[in-house]
Amino acid sequence: MSLKHSYTLFAPIYDALIAAPSARLRARSLAALAERPTAEVLIPGIGTGLDLPHLPPQHRYTGIDLTRAMLERARPRSRGLAIDLLQGDSQCLPFADARFDHVVLHLILAVVPDPAACLAEAVRVVKPGGSIHILDKFLKPGESAPLRRLLNPISRRLATRLDVVFESLLEQHPELELVSDEPALLSGWFRLIVLRKAD
Repeated sequence: MSLKHSYTLFAPIYDALIAAPSARLRARSLAALAERPTAEVLIPGIGTGLDLPHLPPQHRYTGIDLTRAMLERARPRSRGLAIDLLQGDSQCLPFADARFDHVVLHLILAVVPDPAACLAEAVRVVKPGGSIHILDKFLKPGESAPLRRLLNPISRRLATRLDVVFESLLEQHPELELVSDEPALLSGWFRLIVLRKAD
């Protein structure tokens, strides 16, 4: 089953599964944007728009998602924001280099088939001096996590990967500075990370 197909099926129940446990973490991650002057912000993998209630109103947003079903659920939450919602692939973004001031990657790096491509695209479209805000689940370097690795071949086809090591992604981008990395949930499996692209 393709990711596009599975998330089309998940769209009606996605909020029931994800909204409550992720709301506080989304708010924490996005709080930093409230302190920034007016900017262009990209949200790849915007899903049903669970980030939208936590976005400060001064910015201009672009949300992109692979599935139309998820975007249709996001639209009602977008009222009151300057936002464009587009269907597209977070691993191959339809935007020019250095187009955005900030990028928000919430629960997308461990969902897409190629997390390295997803992060590389975020790095490509963010301006020098811009930031990337990440909320996701990552294995620690060298962590065995036998159950997660055992389930990963099935889980990655249906909904999400369980084997992504953030440090392996980061080492491919010497232009990124790690600003902060905080454990967020489930003994640090979920993390809140902020990156800055060098000027």
